Amino acid sequence: MEAKVANTRKDLGGSLPVENVQELASNNLKEIPHRYIRPELNPDEVSVDESLQIPVIDMSKLATDHVDYQNEMAELHQACKEWGFFQLINHGATIAIEKMKVVVEDFFKLPLEQKMIYAQLPNDLEGYGQAFVISEDQKLDWGGLLFLYSLPTSQRNMRFWPNNPKSQLLTFSNPSRSTLDEYSTELHKLCLSLFNLMAMNLGLDAKKISSLYEDCVQGIRVNYYPPCLQADKVIGLAPHSDATGLTLLVQVNEVQGLQIKKNSKWVPIKPIPGAIIINIGDVMEILSNGEYCSIEHRAVVLFQKERLSVAAFHSPNICVKIGPLPDLVKENGANYKTLRHEDFIRLVISRKLDGKSLLRTMKIIK
Repeated sequence: MEAKVANTRKDLGGSLPVENVQELASNNLKEIPHRYIRPELNPDEVSVDESLQIPVIDMSKLATDHVDYQNEMAELHQACKEWGFFQLINHGATIAIEKMKVVVEDFFKLPLEQKMIYAQLPNDLEGYGQAFVISEDQKLDWGGLLFLYSLPTSQRNMRFWPNNPKSQLLTFSNPSRSTLDEYSTELHKLCLSLFNLMAMNLGLDAKKISSLYEDCVQGIRVNYYPPCLQADKVIGLAPHSDATGLTLLVQVNEVQGLQIKKNSKWVPIKPIPGAIIINIGDVMEILSNGEYCSIEHRAVVLFQKERLSVAAFHSPNICVKIGPLPDLVKENGANYKTLRHEDFIRLVISRKLDGKSLLRTMKIIK
């Protein structure tokens, strides 16, 4: 890895504009536009084994003086290796999360014209709209989003930070007390702690991974999946793995929809109230030289209920190189290429979501 330099967001591309799905859903359409219909969906691929669930990790037990510390560290290591997903409880971020849930629900209750004040601009990822739409004929997801770069703070574009009096998402008079700012800070701190624990499980110095994320790129994606009368024919978010280090996902309401790919089956995730769902991203798989694996996942929608969630993506400083950590390639060599993070991001944005296809291009064929 090369030394970090100033973290600067650049013109990395964006998504083509499409119809607003929340508005489409509000019209109670009997026929869904053909671009949203997914004939490839197969309900037989969904697991019916309700006992099959991602691991649960107790953050309070990961304190070194806890009697169950060693056992919980082993559970964390196994979760990262075998699942790539886990639910984190007793994480200490409950207050910030509960505040965030309120403002997220308030934002999506706003009339369309008010939400469109924060609409994405051409060739930009931030704002209210859609993501990963790269052509006029590709299939579309039945969902909408508000995406913001929240870290580093010096790179925040306040044009996209809603300041609706009803939601109080941002208080310009005192930004340090804003809900979103508090949420961003708490999840970043939690993410650094997890990286330290993962590094130790990998036999590395505790700060070996977290040092890449102290001045990280944090993106917050607020997801809205409206109900659909043809829910069995559409997808809320296409199958993919996250092109990040770690993603911290919070379920806003009680509607399930997240599914992960396990043993060629889609496993529905049942969120634990108050828990944060953590998943390993492609960058973490690369850094760990494949010891930890990013997992393909998707979001489905329901016939009568909307679903809301908030994902906080954590990626290294944009100026570093992404590649296997040297201490993890000594015996068998590198399993992945090394690439400038900026170039890696450009590859991500220029492609539609398609399973783990991007990560496959980073693998070294031996």
